[in-house]
Amino acid sequence: MAAPRLHEAGWVPQSCLALLVIASSGLTFWYACAAPFAAFAVFAAVALSERDALRVVVALWLANQAIGYLLLGYPRTANSFMWGLAIGGAAVVSLLVAQWIAAALRSSPVIRPVAALGGAFAVYEGVICVVAIGLGGTGSLVPAIVGRILIVNVVTLSALLAVSRLGASVGVTWRPVAAASPPAQPASS
Repeated sequence: MAAPRLHEAGWVPQSCLALLVIASSGLTFWYACAAPFAAFAVFAAVALSERDALRVVVALWLANQAIGYLLLGYPRTANSFMWGLAIGGAAVVSLLVAQWIAAALRSSPVIRPVAALGGAFAVYEGVICVVAIGLGGTGSLVPAIVGRILIVNVVTLSALLAVSRLGASVGVTWRPVAAASPPAQPASS
């Protein structure tokens, strides 16, 4: 009897999801308001089931908000809370766009994450722009800042994909493998 592969253990995919939340939390300390939600949305879209992807993106957003309000001193104002909700909404919408693009480009593993990041980032920033017009804060949408946030997202997605590839090379995958079917029994007459 062969030893079970690492990714067949049910705890591995759940541990990987927890690691995504931890990684995002670390980036929240580093980047504060420039958390790379588009990159995490794309990674979730290409590496996880639809349900797990949504769970991860919402968990990343909640962790980001908890760290911001509890540790980084985000202001506790109505405007700030509205911004927090807008960022969460933008993250979920960017996930939906990334999932749609990833599904459409399933046969192109190289172009798939690049195109998904382009779409997810554009939609994320578009939602943020619309919210900024309503809540204030359009000054942060200058090309230099948006360009910096794009670079943060590109670097983050590249790192996530590299770590995922490394994990796959040692038998750790993000999705549990379906149990093997028992061998077919010969029909008796």
